[in-house]
Amino acid sequence: MIERKLTLVEIMLIAGTRVALGTGIGLLLAARLNNDQRKAAGWALVLVGGLTTIPLALGVIAKKSGEEISRAA
Repeated sequence: MIERKLTLVEIMLIAGTRVALGTGIGLLLAARLNNDQRKAAGWALVLVGGLTTIPLALGVIAKKSGEEISRAA
């Protein structure tokens, strides 16, 4: 198993994309809004969640094992 260290900000961004994607899928499956509103909101959230996941995932994959965050003093 490869271990990578993530910052709190990275974890929050990853969680946010999962929330947007899940909410979008939920709206697509829900029946509370009229059909056009539901589809528009659902697809927008799925698209945002999916597209923002790509650069975050690539950033995590590109991190070297145990990479330390360099902090300016």
